[in-house]
Amino acid sequence: MRRRSRQNQESIRDPLAISQGSGVKSQYVTPLAIQRKGVPSKLLYFPDEGHWVLKPQNSERWHTTVFEWLAGYLKK
Repeated sequence: MRRRSRQNQESIRDPLAISQGSGVKSQYVTPLAIQRKGVPSKLLYFPDEGHWVLKPQNSERWHTTVFEWLAGYLKK
């Protein structure tokens, strides 16, 4: 599995935003790996959430960040 993950990271060329709740051990690997290649990436980490972002303050942060991220790349 680790080898496949590394191969997938090497193929990423487009900006990537990742939203992650708690419980995943490799949450920082992909953003850091593609940043080293010069590919823009952003990680939104919510340690108090699971698979879904349900808490109002986290949801607001998620929406604001995602819409700003999209606006920055869709204008180009």
